[in-house]
Amino acid sequence: MVRNIRFSEKVLILGYCFILLFMIVQDWVPLGSLNDIHAIKQEKTTNELIIVTLVGVLQVAFLIFLMLLFIGKRYPLFVKLWLVIHPSCIFAGVLMSWWIPYFTGIGATERIASYTAMFGNTHTFLPVMNGIVPNTFHILFHVTLFVCILVSVYIFVTESKRTSQHSNVKVR
Repeated sequence: MVRNIRFSEKVLILGYCFILLFMIVQDWVPLGSLNDIHAIKQEKTTNELIIVTLVGVLQVAFLIFLMLLFIGKRYPLFVKLWLVIHPSCIFAGVLMSWWIPYFTGIGATERIASYTAMFGNTHTFLPVMNGIVPNTFHILFHVTLFVCILVSVYIFVTESKRTSQHSNVKVR
């Protein structure tokens, strides 16, 4: 079967590659003002960091694997559901750990000390609200994840239209 890879699928792969890179480097590789690995290592044990990194990397690697397996082809229903629901669950965690405390203060008290210790010396462009502020590196991750979810929905909503157009093409 010939693969008809769409631009939106390429964007999705690139988005997940950025997220994979984020997962790998965020706690391990010094990136100037984007992260503070020394502060993170004072708050989290090496075992905790390894587990968090492995869980994140394996999740995103599996999403990339599914994309590469079916890119340019018709996606089975279970893959469509997985590529929308799984990242949406990750995004729900992002909302609960960063944005709900930031905007509403709900759960912020429990996070202020550790977030300030781990991210207090990192770059941010938002004002502090409720004692916390998402740093620039995490905001890039959050926006990329959200865009990946939207692109996945777009791909699957427009897929049936695309395949019906291709099936109407007559081969001589």
